[in-house]
Amino acid sequence: MNLTISGHHLDVTPALRSYVTSKLDRITRHFDQVVDVKVILTVEKQKEKEGQRAECNIHVKGSDMFAESSHADLYAAVDALVDKLDRQVKRHKELVKDHVHAAPKRVM
Repeated sequence: MNLTISGHHLDVTPALRSYVTSKLDRITRHFDQVVDVKVILTVEKQKEKEGQRAECNIHVKGSDMFAESSHADLYAAVDALVDKLDRQVKRHKELVKDHVHAAPKRVM
């Protein structure tokens, strides 16, 4: 799994990087065919949108998923982001697992 964590208007500290990595391990525990993960952490500096935002693109075998979350605390935004992604990955896994072709019937 390729993991890219970048920050927009903030520096990604080692503590923040390890927190995001530990949270994303939950996704790979549920679905091991994750190819690429890109996380962007942003500090909103506009008056209307003050707060922290986390967004993530996940490329899994056969699909791409995107989620974003905003909160006053960056760690809470990451938690909400991982919850959203976890639901998407579980749903994708169920769709892939349920997509089984029935055996052809023999006509005599």
